[in-house]
Amino acid sequence: MRFLRRRPAPAATASVSLARALSKLGYCSRTQAEKLVREGRVTVDGHGVRHPDLRVDPQRARLAVDGQPVTAARRIYLMLNKPRGVVTTANDPEGRKTVHACLEGLDLPHLAPVGRLDMASEGLLLMTNDTRWAQRILDPASGVDKTYHVQIDRVPDEALMARLRGGAIDGDEVLSIRSAALLRSGERNAWVEMVIDEGRNRQIRRIVEAAGAEVLRLVRVRIGELELGDLAKGAVRELRSEEMALPLAGHPAGEPWVRVA
Repeated sequence: MRFLRRRPAPAATASVSLARALSKLGYCSRTQAEKLVREGRVTVDGHGVRHPDLRVDPQRARLAVDGQPVTAARRIYLMLNKPRGVVTTANDPEGRKTVHACLEGLDLPHLAPVGRLDMASEGLLLMTNDTRWAQRILDPASGVDKTYHVQIDRVPDEALMARLRGGAIDGDEVLSIRSAALLRSGERNAWVEMVIDEGRNRQIRRIVEAAGAEVLRLVRVRIGELELGDLAKGAVRELRSEEMALPLAGHPAGEPWVRVA
C-alpha cells in the first residue's frame, strides 16, 4: 500500500491593514498612513495602492512611501512628564497643542502614547513605537496600578475619605479604586494619593465628583513601580534597562510588569 504524506498546513500570516502596518513599523500614525495611501504615495511590493484597509504582512511585504523603503524603526520607550493643557493624541482636529509637541527637535520615529491623560491632567505618560509592549501595559488582565496625586477643593474628613475609597457608580459603570490616602492638607484644600488598576475615562475625576468634592489638580506619579521622579515638566527621557524589568504591583516579586520582545 502506498501512503501519501500529508502536507503541512501553511503558517498563519500576521496580516494587518496597510495603514496599521505603517504605524506598527513606526513610520507614522495610522491616521497619517491612511492619508498617505489615499494620496497614492504608498507602494506594496512595487505596486501602487490606494486602499488603507488592504491586508499585508508587515514582516514580509515590501512597503515604500514616495519611493523610499519603510523598515522597522528602532524600538523606543520614553517617559514624558505631560504638562497640563496639552492633549494626548497625535493630531487634534481642534488645533490644540498635543503631547507630540514635547518631542519636537528630537530624532525619533513616530511614537504613540500608552493610554491617555486628559487635557487638564499632568504627569507620567509613556510613549513608544512598540505596540505589543503598549498592549501588555494596557491589558486590563495585567492589573497595572496607576498612582495619582490629586488636589481637591476641601480638607477631607473621614466620611469623605471613606466615600473616595468606596469608588463610585456612574450610570452603568462601576468605578473602583485600590486605595486613597491623605498626603497633606492646607486651610482650604488637600492632596490625596489615589491608586487605580483600571483605565476608564476620567475615572479619578468621576470618583472625586461622586464623593462630593472637586479636582483642582491631577498628577499621575507612578505606573506599576515606574516613578515619574524629578523629571521636569514637558521633558522626556528613555527608560533605563532596569526600569523595563520593574515588578508589577500585586504580582510576585521578580515578575516583570513589562517584557520587551
